[in-house]
Amino acid sequence: MLEEVERWLDRRSWKVADRPVERLLAAKRAQGTTVSVVLPALNEEATVGEIVAVIRRELMSEAVPLVDELVVVDSGSADATAKVAAEAGARVVARDDVLPRIPAVPGKGEVLWRSLLVTGGDVVCFVDADLREFSADFVTGIVGPLLTDPDVAFVKAMYERPLGSGPAGGQGGRVTELVARPLLNLHWPQLAGFVQPLGGEYAARRSLLERLPFPVGYGVELGLLVDALHTVGLDALAQVDVGVRLHRHQDDRALGRMAAAIYRTAQARLTRGHLVRPRLTQFDRGEDGFVPRTHAVDTEERPPMREVAEYAQKRRVA
Repeated sequence: MLEEVERWLDRRSWKVADRPVERLLAAKRAQGTTVSVVLPALNEEATVGEIVAVIRRELMSEAVPLVDELVVVDSGSADATAKVAAEAGARVVARDDVLPRIPAVPGKGEVLWRSLLVTGGDVVCFVDADLREFSADFVTGIVGPLLTDPDVAFVKAMYERPLGSGPAGGQGGRVTELVARPLLNLHWPQLAGFVQPLGGEYAARRSLLERLPFPVGYGVELGLLVDALHTVGLDALAQVDVGVRLHRHQDDRALGRMAAAIYRTAQARLTRGHLVRPRLTQFDRGEDGFVPRTHAVDTEERPPMREVAEYAQKRRVA
């Protein structure tokens, strides 16, 4: 590990307990900073309501007004995700209703990018909507450094990811260990200190997010992390230990598609020249043997939000 990264780990890796909520509230009041929490959601009716309820109850009360707005961006759910989220107290926005002049494409990154247009917080906090046994620490942990340290611009959560139950259950994060971590160590060794580079829980200053391009799909986490490094430097990045993350794990085929998109996102940042063929073929066993299934790999990226006319107009009015 680079000496620079070792020093960074000492200076920019914290635990939730390092910043009590009282300290965060005092810093928020002193600076007048506003905080938005965004949950990108697709068919998450089983979990989204509890996440919203915890944030509303513990971080949006009169006693603890840490979060100013809580928005669930629904990307076309076929279940009751939107209804459950609204009943729990979130403002629900349909992905396709945001910036309708640009047709939406499937993908998490697309939803996060569009969320900048329907939120107003100085700090934007992203939380996946499939978390189980959700704790408010996921929000306070990653928002904390942004409220208390003006030199920090981007904060990722770090945590354990149990794959199964019991001590022999193993750890999740297979794409992280097999794809993302090798890529980062080889090509962006300054980022080798991030425990969960692909984690979906992170917060950043709006002034940074609006300057970054957003890969539309699975590559968004790696893309934002790499681009943040190049934009503001390693010392402006940080991570906070929030404990344990329990969520739904995807099957191997979905992980394969995720890995391909992440590799493609990395390649796009290594060279803007020739790119590999953006297709991934996987196999299912059929009655007559193995049947190939070919999937497109996410190749599209959205431009920095500050380059979008509607966003620029909204921010001028605000």
